[in-house]
Amino acid sequence: MKCILGYRKSTSTGFWIWLFLCLSACNTTETEKKKLLRANRITDPITRHEGEVQYPLVPFEYADRPSYPWEKKYVGAFPKITKEFFHCMGSDLNPEKISIDGNKEVVLRDCMGTVQHGLPLREQKEYIYPILMDLLNYVQEKMGKRVVITTGFRCPVHNAYADPSPAAKCSKHQIGAEVDFYVEGKTEQPLEAVKWVMDYYSKEGPALSVFKVCQKNPEGLVHLGWFNKEITVRIHEKQEGRDFDNRHPYPYVTIEVRYDREKDLPVVYEWKRAQHGYLRRH
Repeated sequence: MKCILGYRKSTSTGFWIWLFLCLSACNTTETEKKKLLRANRITDPITRHEGEVQYPLVPFEYADRPSYPWEKKYVGAFPKITKEFFHCMGSDLNPEKISIDGNKEVVLRDCMGTVQHGLPLREQKEYIYPILMDLLNYVQEKMGKRVVITTGFRCPVHNAYADPSPAAKCSKHQIGAEVDFYVEGKTEQPLEAVKWVMDYYSKEGPALSVFKVCQKNPEGLVHLGWFNKEITVRIHEKQEGRDFDNRHPYPYVTIEVRYDREKDLPVVYEWKRAQHGYLRRH
């Protein structure tokens, strides 16, 4: 028993001696390699002309952070105005009305609104003239107040119901080329809204940046109105231009599109287009 224990003790001591020698040998070998590499290292000095730059640094420029998708839906603190804001205001809940057409009475019924139909169509897609949305968003941004659309698109049925006057039969509301609005919190300053509408064109050429005073005034408005190549803008005071969609007590502004940039053509009312050129659901 003593012999066996002595053997085990001798074996254990030998193992530790062997391990120490191995590690020492590795360390010695590593040190020799480093000495050899250092002895054979060749270095060349880097030489260049004063001021010479091989990879010039581009100056940093601050860039605006790209907008998140949900941020693009807002202009300032308010929702961005899109074609969805222009839907017809008609409703089958509105009562029947009696209108006089010549010598006879005509019963007028309203449409069913968005349940029945959508917006005017262009290339099989719902369409409102983009300049109207651009102008309203510009006014909203500059004035820092919400733009309230009182009349956007009107289908022929709602157009007759809202305003049965002869002049309204050719309204461009029916083709998505006209809008009535006021600015919340600035209802008594319609001229300020008109000023920003004109300012939108300030960087354009003379055909757009220069507004002329309208010479014709069929509605007998206090303000004659102003026009450039693309639009006509008018102010209706509190007692002017009242119809079913404009029953509010405020002055309001009307913008009418005169020129189509995309097609390079004048924008005119067309009966066929007004009667049949919009999306129908029923």
